[in-house]
Amino acid sequence: MHNQSLQLVYTLLCDDVRIEMGNKISLMGIFQNIMVEKLPVSLIKFAVINHWMGEGNHQTEVRILSPDKLNLVVTSQPTDIDLAPGGFTDNVSFFVNVVFPSAGTYWVQTLADAELLEEFPLIVADAGNVEEMRLADEISETIN
Repeated sequence: MHNQSLQLVYTLLCDDVRIEMGNKISLMGIFQNIMVEKLPVSLIKFAVINHWMGEGNHQTEVRILSPDKLNLVVTSQPTDIDLAPGGFTDNVSFFVNVVFPSAGTYWVQTLADAELLEEFPLIVADAGNVEEMRLADEISETIN
């Protein structure tokens, strides 16, 4: 099983990634949720960064599923990573013109060797939903 030889340390979402001199990466606009004026929204560009540790050859993939997990919104091309023992690498998946049709909790999944390693929520909301969520928070805070 590959899990002993490969570890997903963290995953970040951001607007853009640049490779700088000295092979440094610069991340622009790190985000956790998507708040827009109105839906549907088409994101022109965003990136998912996975930081891997381990060793050996592996194939990774990032995909985003609809809130009900029945539909694939977008998937990256499978990427091969090759790690020397004790090594680490950053894998960046760029997504272009991705449409989020409605508000809800989407799911960002990271796979390695066709096995799901991590899944986390990506909340997409428009102005109306943001207000509803804020009011729900205030109500729950006053009750507690």
